[in-house]
Amino acid sequence: MIPDLPSFEPAGDVAGWLCRLADVAVTAVHPQTLVADLLPDPPPGCTVVVGAGKAAASMAAALERAWQARCPDAPLSGLVVTRYGHAEACQVIEVLEASHPMPDDLGEKAARRMLEAVAELGQDDRVIALISGGGSALMTLPADGISLADKQAINRELLRCGAPIGQMNTVRRHLSAIKGGRLAAAAHPAQVVTWLISDIPGDVATQIASGPTLPDRSTPADALAVLERYAIDVPDHVRRHLEQSQGRHPPTTRPSPAMTA
Repeated sequence: MIPDLPSFEPAGDVAGWLCRLADVAVTAVHPQTLVADLLPDPPPGCTVVVGAGKAAASMAAALERAWQARCPDAPLSGLVVTRYGHAEACQVIEVLEASHPMPDDLGEKAARRMLEAVAELGQDDRVIALISGGGSALMTLPADGISLADKQAINRELLRCGAPIGQMNTVRRHLSAIKGGRLAAAAHPAQVVTWLISDIPGDVATQIASGPTLPDRSTPADALAVLERYAIDVPDHVRRHLEQSQGRHPPTTRPSPAMTA
């Protein structure tokens, strides 16, 4: 339930009014407020939840509660990864924790497990992806030939140089085995539904957590241009990966309904 907007009294407690106004805004977009109305009917097969971001655990907890209230006998499983200290208790969705803003090996393991969780699904199954800000660092799976140490070093330089988040995520997508629609591609032929909580100016869906379930229209050349613009030196094998990826088609994904808060 979203509380009513507090009335403004010019001679009153302005700071308190602003705090109450902020509470109303946060409640309006909190998973506990939104998820129950978004939950689709269960598919003929199973539903697998995956997700990453600072809000992933609260989204998963809200989904579980709504699921138990509406369709407790329908199969539900999955895992999400959130920042250390942001876990919430869930019964069937596993909640993992990893590092943010610098990725670590637990985030890599979480990303690999998500790909495994969706790899054998069929057309009667559904994936619900719970994506929120911070997911790029929390769900780190380097592309073939690139190491976690490579990604950590490049991420450190992207944070240092002050590049806008959209440009940072362009580089991250093209060095990843899960971002830029690759998670959705791994889930094919299952349907993929994406729920997003945005922390991106303009709410560009493909930029939130680097769009793991949404088609990517950027190119490796775009990623190289960002590295060159900010004079970020990368190892030769990383540059070769981007150069040799030119002209390759991005992952083919089924249209994914994306619901953004």
